[in-house]
Amino acid sequence: MRVPAPDPPPSPEVPRRARELGLGVGDLPTGPHNALTDVPGVRVGHTTLVRPPRVHSGVTAIVPDGVGPASPLPAGVFAANGYGKLLGTTQIAELGALETPILLTSTLSAFRVADALVGWMLERTEAATVRSLNPVVGECNDGLLSDIRSRPVREDHVRAALDTATGGPVAEGCVGAGTGTVALGFKSGIGTSSRQVPLTGRRATLGVLVQANFDGTLRVQGRQVTPADVGLPTPQPGPAQGSCMVVAATDAPLDARQLTRLARRSVYALARAGAAYGHGSGDYGIAFGTRPLGTPAGPAAVPDDGLDPLFTAVLDAVEEAVLDSLLTANTTTGPRGDTRHPLPAAPLLELLRR
Repeated sequence: MRVPAPDPPPSPEVPRRARELGLGVGDLPTGPHNALTDVPGVRVGHTTLVRPPRVHSGVTAIVPDGVGPASPLPAGVFAANGYGKLLGTTQIAELGALETPILLTSTLSAFRVADALVGWMLERTEAATVRSLNPVVGECNDGLLSDIRSRPVREDHVRAALDTATGGPVAEGCVGAGTGTVALGFKSGIGTSSRQVPLTGRRATLGVLVQANFDGTLRVQGRQVTPADVGLPTPQPGPAQGSCMVVAATDAPLDARQLTRLARRSVYALARAGAAYGHGSGDYGIAFGTRPLGTPAGPAAVPDDGLDPLFTAVLDAVEEAVLDSLLTANTTTGPRGDTRHPLPAAPLLELLRR
């Protein structure tokens, strides 16, 4: 759901994803939509709040089919730097279990979002007798381009994101939890990507979604790219900006320990894109499987020495998702006059050709 309101003029270019520009990462094929939703049974929804120049914020819902306290999914979590408010992580770390959708939002809205998620879950028929629930909510600080102290994300916004979550193509850039985020000197937002992964005896799908909001210097195909390099003004120094949420999903038969290994590599992948992992950056990865906990592993279970294709897939998909988050965003000006521009495709391609 998007709250209609005028916004600063978008980049004159029609946003194009990295792969459309010939900047896809790695050799593995993508799923049909090159998105987290290519993993069967995973849906994504956004509520976008735009009231310029004061508010550029929102919430993004990642909804695995059937997830709940009675049917948890195996999951793992990794914090490269724990300067953040990723709610629900201790139970994931302890039990390896995900029992709610995963929501992403703005830092100071995280607690309201968690409360709304609990209310939404308790209304499910399967939760009629639940007396304990672990909501999982991640966040990034969008305070440069939005009035973060107003805490604009409300219960109805959370419910809209959950109730409208769908499969298929996923909106990227300045939508949902990425509406007010910035990364690597550019306007960023939500990015997503997927890979089809050959495993012994089967093919698996891995998908990722990033909420990009971190410092550093962008790297594309190994080359550093600053705003000035592509004809944009150099951003004025602002408050320390940090954090990135990475969510990965797969239908491969992995246990929680293996998913934790996958989550760890999803955050490592940010270094490829130029992440600085600064003091004030909360850099987190969550990885979950779509096979409910307790499902017999069977002969298709992936041994540890067979995980390398999935590790390659998550590294490549996250790097590409970060690029997509920068390429598909819109120029945005915040309440104090700070402006961030998306990564412009034509100047970028020209720079890479030199």
